[in-house]
Amino acid sequence: MASKPKQLLAELSHPGPHEVLRGNLALVGLPGVVFTPRQGLGLPAIAFGHGWLQPASRYRHLLHHLASWGVVAAAPATQGGPLPSYRLLASDLLTTLDVVTTVRLGPDGISVDPAKLGLAGHSTGGGSAVLAAARAAAADDSARPRIRAVATITAAQTLPSASVAAQLITAPGLHLAAEEDLVAPAVGHAEAIAAAWAGPVQLRTLGKSSHLGVTEGRHWSQLLLHGKPHRRTQQLTRALFTAFFLTHLTGTERYLPLLDADVKRAPIDLTEEPAA
Repeated sequence: MASKPKQLLAELSHPGPHEVLRGNLALVGLPGVVFTPRQGLGLPAIAFGHGWLQPASRYRHLLHHLASWGVVAAAPATQGGPLPSYRLLASDLLTTLDVVTTVRLGPDGISVDPAKLGLAGHSTGGGSAVLAAARAAAADDSARPRIRAVATITAAQTLPSASVAAQLITAPGLHLAAEEDLVAPAVGHAEAIAAAWAGPVQLRTLGKSSHLGVTEGRHWSQLLLHGKPHRRTQQLTRALFTAFFLTHLTGTERYLPLLDADVKRAPIDLTEEPAA
């Protein structure tokens, strides 16, 4: 019997069955962190882009959660200053995927399937994930990995424009906006990106959430940016990201009922399939 959306949400809100290892991307020349299941061959993987001024450590539990469900999750710790290059962060996200598919990740020979790669990000890191996916989709950039899915949380516009880049992306997209986001309000950011998406796309708004709701712990940037960590936002993001990436990177249909349903404090605002 198929599980109901509420049951699936509760299931994916808890850590998965895999023991998790943490590694340092700096060992292969790129600052950042990587979380992997202790063992597994042909695993899916995602690269995660941090928000403006946010260290990769503020997403530790999200990355750990994905890894506990069998998804290798890595986050480059580059472009962390007040004047970052979103284009370079996009390049670093693609480089991160190159690294996790070519470098031995654990003592038991963990491997990543290059056909199961995704991108994710928060704030301007979400915008950079969109830029990276568009770059990977470009016809003249066949050396780049093929991106199968993209998910963002309170995505912010970038330079070049993330909403323009979205017009090139045919991979499925999931965009989570925040109801109380004063930094990157959905109407000009996540909503615009989702509306421009070339492939299947879904936009949800997280209730009672702010721009920094997904971040973890305290950080001095909260003196500059509106919002603060929010436990319910973190739980919803973990569950929805996990359902989304397991569905689109591994081919499982188990979590489709959750992705197709409105969820308390995370209703669907937009869902579109491209014309056949």
